[in-house]
Amino acid sequence: MTDSGQLIEAMDGRVRRREERREFFRAAMGAGMVAVGGAVALGAAGPASAQAAVTDQDILNLALNLEYLEAQFYSFAATGAGLPEAQLTGTVGTRGQVTGGRQANLTDPAVIQYAREIASDERAHVAALRTALGGSAVAQPQIDISVAVFTAAARAANIDLSASGGVFDPYANDDNFLIGAYIFEDVGVTAYKGASPLIQDVNIVDAAAGILAAEAFHAGIIRSALYRRGVQTPVLRTIADRISDARDSLDGPSDLDQGISPTGTGNAAVANLVPADQNAIVFSRTPEQVHNIVYLTRNQVTAGGFFPAGTNNNNAALRRSGAN
Repeated sequence: MTDSGQLIEAMDGRVRRREERREFFRAAMGAGMVAVGGAVALGAAGPASAQAAVTDQDILNLALNLEYLEAQFYSFAATGAGLPEAQLTGTVGTRGQVTGGRQANLTDPAVIQYAREIASDERAHVAALRTALGGSAVAQPQIDISVAVFTAAARAANIDLSASGGVFDPYANDDNFLIGAYIFEDVGVTAYKGASPLIQDVNIVDAAAGILAAEAFHAGIIRSALYRRGVQTPVLRTIADRISDARDSLDGPSDLDQGISPTGTGNAAVANLVPADQNAIVFSRTPEQVHNIVYLTRNQVTAGGFFPAGTNNNNAALRRSGAN
């Protein structure tokens, strides 16, 4: 078969795999998260017990919990220090500590710059959300970014850890840092995508769209860096694909997450740098699905994984994981 024929076949295969995702978006546009007055009924976001009216403040605080996690991971990895104390207090929830963060052993100048810039952006996101929320901002919950938790995530993804003594250390080297970042980045993008239709205040929608765009750039950087490095070290692409599969397994029965490995071979290989459907639209995750991933479980719990005491949300519907 010619290269052009292989390319067409590869593209057709990718289209077929995304057809289910297309149907998902059609259904999501016609039903699911429905605005009701000044609040939103999460009718399709989870089981009946999780249905509740959600305010704009609730949504921003959910985002703030995730930004605390990302900001702490990147800040420690880039600089060896976390967020300043003044950025961690709040009137809602118990102020928690960070466990396990440290400066990453980065040697690639490009990866060092990625870490520094993303860390700066995530710190700015925390500050912006706290300013928008004012006295309603939640405190930082307990956050665990230790090697032990990342190892649990790696094992959930069936990553072979025999060469590293059975552990996965995201601070050990450039490749491990990128893999650790990849665990978070796609989740953040899909979480913002899922929350955006729920926001009522147009000014908040504008700010949230700006943060979503920044998170998407971050995810693109990490996915592209892993792909580029995976050209020389294919196992990196395999690991990223397995993490994608693990996120899919944790967040429910749908098959929406996408890895980075190309379709096809040789000159006909088609990269998958953007996890989008046939219409080039990124999928959404509900709050429960997000919690499934960051808690590393879908067993309807309220804590675990990267948030050992749970997220700090005053709305119960935005605090738990749940089978989907």
